[in-house]
Amino acid sequence: MTLEGQLPTLMEGQIRLDDRGSVSFVNDFDFHGVKRCYLVSNHRTGFVRAWHAHRKEAKYVTAVQGAAVVAAVKVDNWETPSVTAKVHRYVLSSANPGVLFIPAGHANGFMSLTEDAKLMFFSTSTLEESRDDDVRYDARHWNPWDVVER
Repeated sequence: MTLEGQLPTLMEGQIRLDDRGSVSFVNDFDFHGVKRCYLVSNHRTGFVRAWHAHRKEAKYVTAVQGAAVVAAVKVDNWETPSVTAKVHRYVLSSANPGVLFIPAGHANGFMSLTEDAKLMFFSTSTLEESRDDDVRYDARHWNPWDVVER
């Protein structure tokens, strides 16, 4: 499986309940190429932590607690990326298990929807490799963060 040139992909999971409790799982997630993981939370609901991009590093992300909007966009120009590039937007929630794959070449970010939101990231690069492949953009360069009432 090559991780380059792909689109963000959500692997959906399930929850099973019985008289003992519950089991949440995402059986399609196989940790392909994962070298490290880290847990991220924000201090408040509605806080945006974005945009973080890598040319070579891919990531997987799951909500282990609470809920968040997670977005990814393919970077078309590393110096001046187009603000009109297609943004892939997902709502991840610990109440609905899933793992989002963010391919190399994409910027990613998230916004906490709940006070207790915690996201676990799995990276295909070591910390040293990631530092040499780190590109940052303004949190509102692309803006998928508005929640529309409906």
